[in-house]
Amino acid sequence: MRSLILILTILLLLAVVASLLAGRVWIAPQDIFSGNKLAVLIVSDIRAPRTILALAMGATLGLSGAVLQGLTRNPLAEPGLLGVSTGAALGAVIAIYFGAATVSVLAGPLFGLLGALAACTLTFALGRGGTIALILAGAAVSSLTAAGIALALNFAPNPYAAYEIMSWLLGSLADKSWVQVWLVLPFVIIGCALLASTGRALDALSLGEAQAESLGIAMNRLRFTIIAGTALAVGAATSVTGAIGFIGLVAPHLARPFAGHQPSRILLPASLGGALLLLAADIAVREIHLGPEIKLGVFTSLIGTPFFFWLVLRLPRKSP
Repeated sequence: MRSLILILTILLLLAVVASLLAGRVWIAPQDIFSGNKLAVLIVSDIRAPRTILALAMGATLGLSGAVLQGLTRNPLAEPGLLGVSTGAALGAVIAIYFGAATVSVLAGPLFGLLGALAACTLTFALGRGGTIALILAGAAVSSLTAAGIALALNFAPNPYAAYEIMSWLLGSLADKSWVQVWLVLPFVIIGCALLASTGRALDALSLGEAQAESLGIAMNRLRFTIIAGTALAVGAATSVTGAIGFIGLVAPHLARPFAGHQPSRILLPASLGGALLLLAADIAVREIHLGPEIKLGVFTSLIGTPFFFWLVLRLPRKSP
């Protein structure tokens, strides 16, 4: 386990260095250390915020995916299961639709965070009947928020607003600033702390809900902690980066063969793995020169979909 964490940490540090140097124009390390003002400006004001957001978003998605898979005991669970991603998307779309995003750069993230919190609150209120009820409630809330997004696109006041909405929905880390980083980072840290605190409860839950309750685990409190942590962390990150899929599904499964199947042992490797995957994907979209930069959400979907099919096919068949 320690060797796995060490390897992931080293790879992540190398990816961070590559992210700071990579782009349409590679920046040589000596340009930074020699005090080249343009190189320092590009790294500090453009690539550093993008790198920090990639780390925060990737770690958040990996951790929340591992926790949700432990909660639902469903290998296909990921953060979108609770309606967080679409809730944050709807909030940001509302900010764009009514022009609030043009007034302040903070409007989109704030509306997105409020949308994620509202979606999770509704999911928790509807899913109090147990884990299955929670999953069904999440699916219902996801459908509702997706319908709201489609409605906003349908009635977009002008082509520019529709373009802005579609661009945001595709997910990207481009053109992000330190203002957005400092806005979402506190929520991400608090949310991830809540999710990380559920490790012992998830270990007990792997024995079954009745056994977990007999060991002193309060299931309603556990569900609330997970929903609140996911809403704060994933909602805040998504409100800035847009919808980025599959990282939360893939990262825990890549960590599980090396870390074992005990839920608490997967949390940290899944977080590091998610950060590494998203940062590597962001570097890749900067280096693929096919005209306009490929949106990060599109790229992760293209890479993640084959893994999703492989995962579905390797699941044991439960029915005749």
